[in-house]
Amino acid sequence: MRRVIPFFIAFICVLSFFSCSKYETYADQKKKERTYIENFISARNIQVIEEATFKAQGNTTPGNQFVYMNNTGVYMHITHKGAGTPLQETENCRLYIRFKEVNLSDTAKIMTNLFSPYDPDIMSVSKSGTTITASFTYGGMYSLYGASVPAGWLVPLSYINVGDATADEDVSKVSIIVPHTQGHTVSSSNVCPFYYEISFQRSPTL
Repeated sequence: MRRVIPFFIAFICVLSFFSCSKYETYADQKKKERTYIENFISARNIQVIEEATFKAQGNTTPGNQFVYMNNTGVYMHITHKGAGTPLQETENCRLYIRFKEVNLSDTAKIMTNLFSPYDPDIMSVSKSGTTITASFTYGGMYSLYGASVPAGWLVPLSYINVGDATADEDVSKVSIIVPHTQGHTVSSSNVCPFYYEISFQRSPTL
């Protein structure tokens, strides 16, 4: 029996070692997330600028610039500011959304509604002062993730117009890199970032 006990203890220690080596802490997951974002930025030759530069340029991101938003960790590129006016301080409206979503932890995982131009996702938006809230009411994002809109999606709405334009060139378009802290439930629970290309267009009617 004395010979069995040491072997049993050693076996437990080996199991414990492998279990610990497979366990990822939250800090480990955040480091991996940072690597995914940095690799994506490098692969796309993205030029990251600070908010001060963004503001000095009139809240624009020419070329391949993405502004890093300090408060949220979101990276944002405004492709087209769009027609019409920004959301007003006491406004409720409905936006038509066309988007492409890429999981940066596995860039083969893509979801989009760009191939369904007459069937956009729909987002209900409210602005009170400087606070913007929103919920999905229809579409792929609603079906997959529920009504809650990722906080990262709301960041561009402070810098673009949301007109009811019908011409494609007048629709506001942005690209954003969204960390897990500003993402949907899948992003936050798996600590993985997502990249989006999004167009926002005001619905003609409520």
